[in-house]
Amino acid sequence: MIRTEIGYTTPTKITVRDKDLATELMGKVDFLDGLTLCVLNRLPTQQEKNMMNAMLVVGLDHGLTPSAISTRLTYLGAPESIQGAVAAGLLGAGSRLLGTTERAIHQFLEFSGSINPQSSTEELTAVARKLIETRLERNEALYGYGHPIHKKIDPRVASFRDIAKANGFYGVNCMLADAVGELLIKRDKPLSMNASAAMGAIIADMELNPVLGVAFMLIGRCGGLVAHLVEEQAHPIAGKVWDLVLQQDARNQLPDR
Repeated sequence: MIRTEIGYTTPTKITVRDKDLATELMGKVDFLDGLTLCVLNRLPTQQEKNMMNAMLVVGLDHGLTPSAISTRLTYLGAPESIQGAVAAGLLGAGSRLLGTTERAIHQFLEFSGSINPQSSTEELTAVARKLIETRLERNEALYGYGHPIHKKIDPRVASFRDIAKANGFYGVNCMLADAVGELLIKRDKPLSMNASAAMGAIIADMELNPVLGVAFMLIGRCGGLVAHLVEEQAHPIAGKVWDLVLQQDARNQLPDR
């Protein structure tokens, strides 16, 4: 018999991580407790909950991003498929949007092993410079730095830093992320540290599976995309977006010869 350790169902019982869903979990734990139990096979500490809640909240919504536009346009074409519209918004997660946190985690873990909490500023700066130079030599992106809107300061970074310090998760990866940010902001073409770097460094310091870097963003964004669908039903704008595309396309058409 093929069976997963996460859970199973019988005619009279649903079990998640060996706990009865109906009698031991429903009404007894909140969603984040249940999520952590499901993924990590244990309940989170209060400090972990504080940190993970911030991560889920930060992913909720950033306005009319590609994910939100995809969701609204899919709903425009298939209003009977709410699940399809939400899925469309999540499928674009990757190396530029929503998926960069996991890549930032691996980026920091490759270089943070030589750092300890007592490392001097000079030692931190040297490792940070090595990270930057190595990735540039490999022609690899510096994940978590640069933002199309937050050119100088991403307001989420300071909040992440404060929450991490308050809950004991500001470690060597966070130190490295900040050191890299200090070097990049001083360049001729400055790059500000963004939320992906902050969140990725924290997840690395929490010693969690790097896949949770993208998972937290996707789980949070699901809620935001549902909000866009609810608003689209009440105040549609997807048709206007489509009209703008048609108008631009018409302007780009070459005259007949």
